[in-house]
Amino acid sequence: TREASYDEGDVVYEVGDVADDYYIVHSGTVEHALTPQSKATDLVKMIGPGGMFGFAALIKKMPYRLATATCREKTKLLCINGNQLLRLLELDRKTGDTVMSRLASTVSKEFTIPGWFPNKLQDYRERYGLTRVMFSLGQWLSSPRPYLMLIGFALVLGFWHFASEVWKLPRFRSMPGPSQVVTEWLSPDPIYGLSVYTPEYYVHIWVSIRRVAIAFFLATTLGVSVGLFMGWSKTFRGYVFPLFELLRPIPILAWVPLAILMFTGQETPVIYLAFLASFFATALNAMLGVESIDESHVRAASCLGASRWQTFRHIVVPGALPYIFTGLQISIGVCWFSLVAAEMVSGQYGLGYVINTSYSMVRYPTIIIGMVTLGAVGYTTSALVRIVGDYMMQWRVRELALGGEQ
Repeated sequence: TREASYDEGDVVYEVGDVADDYYIVHSGTVEHALTPQSKATDLVKMIGPGGMFGFAALIKKMPYRLATATCREKTKLLCINGNQLLRLLELDRKTGDTVMSRLASTVSKEFTIPGWFPNKLQDYRERYGLTRVMFSLGQWLSSPRPYLMLIGFALVLGFWHFASEVWKLPRFRSMPGPSQVVTEWLSPDPIYGLSVYTPEYYVHIWVSIRRVAIAFFLATTLGVSVGLFMGWSKTFRGYVFPLFELLRPIPILAWVPLAILMFTGQETPVIYLAFLASFFATALNAMLGVESIDESHVRAASCLGASRWQTFRHIVVPGALPYIFTGLQISIGVCWFSLVAAEMVSGQYGLGYVINTSYSMVRYPTIIIGMVTLGAVGYTTSALVRIVGDYMMQWRVRELALGGEQ
């Protein structure tokens, strides 16, 4: 940023000039006159201290000025080079999105020009997406995080190797070592019949994923609905919440006999048990999300004539989303370990079934294979939930960019 001083009547830039700098008024007044071709509803605007102009410098595909800026008194401006600012914002996605969202909002509110202009300010995210990703990857590789992660894995694997294969410690003597597990896992002809080369391995993964997907979908649909209504309606909560809290602490394994009695077939009991644990986590977080909403927002909407349904739809649901997606991240993990417990006692196929039957048949390397596979698949599904949550809550970035203003 550099300072520039102008006298009364000085022209900062004219229509057609190269758009290189972006300006903030430090003191004085600037008349900003747009051309009729801009199709603005208000062509002339007086900009005082704290005001901003020269937004064309932040749009790569618009290198020329659309307006004439003239100082109406002795004026001091802060000048920021547009290209340098864009390069700076490209280095940090979160900060860049926040700054550009706020600039887009300022343009649309202060200068009353068509939507295509502020939209172009945010298009830089797509134009520089690959650059930003590569830079973020480079930053991650240059930080200590990946190397600390590798050291952590190396320490665990090293201890496992020495404890089970070299020192043969009492607690690890019967446990397969990492070399034995990797050899079995990557073998085209595995000793115990399960490796990356056997179709059965992928059948087990697919069956578990399918069961989790069904259970998680049901838990999300019912859990979010019940949780929102428990938080929104005191009457509904009075009926449901005591029963909810009575059933929630009951372990999933305690439900196994009833699940087998209530549901026929091999799949339905397993899905029900996975659904049950996930449902409680989802519903509780959704209820807490509604309770976290400032009551003044609800009262303000009511005073402005919003119906109860409109308040629920436009205030309660969006306001509870952060808690809901936190609950869903917990829920997907709960769903996985509940599923494994259910598959161990009443399932056929699936990673839990693999772990249980491998223990019964003394296939210890296969137990480790099933556990590591379960961890990798579970991590992937949790990451997908986080990605969906970030996508659906992009409005939070805009809200933070505007300092909470709407």
